[in-house]
Amino acid sequence: MKLTRVIIIGILIWIIGVSLYTLSFYVPLLEDVEQQANIWLAIVIVPVVWLGAKLYYRNSIHTHGLRVGLIFFIISAILDALITVPFTVLPHGGTYYDFYVDFGFWFIGLEFIVTVTLYWYVTVHSKRKSTYYS
Repeated sequence: MKLTRVIIIGILIWIIGVSLYTLSFYVPLLEDVEQQANIWLAIVIVPVVWLGAKLYYRNSIHTHGLRVGLIFFIISAILDALITVPFTVLPHGGTYYDFYVDFGFWFIGLEFIVTVTLYWYVTVHSKRKSTYYS
């Protein structure tokens, strides 16, 4: 596993995700704009994480997607603890507890893990498997 590479890409995924989440507030489609932002993030995070997986695996790295997805999610959770919660949740009366027990947080985390694992099975694992039989 290329630890520096996975950390940098994880940070990039987090930056893009937070940016898209924030931008969704400027196009209010639902009455509850926070719920709208969570729904929007749950939709757009899949292609963002897929792109991150593509960037990670482009140099013939074979680390299982489950491990990479978990690290992407852990990096995101750490950055949320250091930046997102103190600057966006706490000033509005929320707590770390509220943020980390929220279903949306864990759902998006599951999306991180499933997306990278799926990418690994579709691209990396299938290529390795086909070279064994060639």
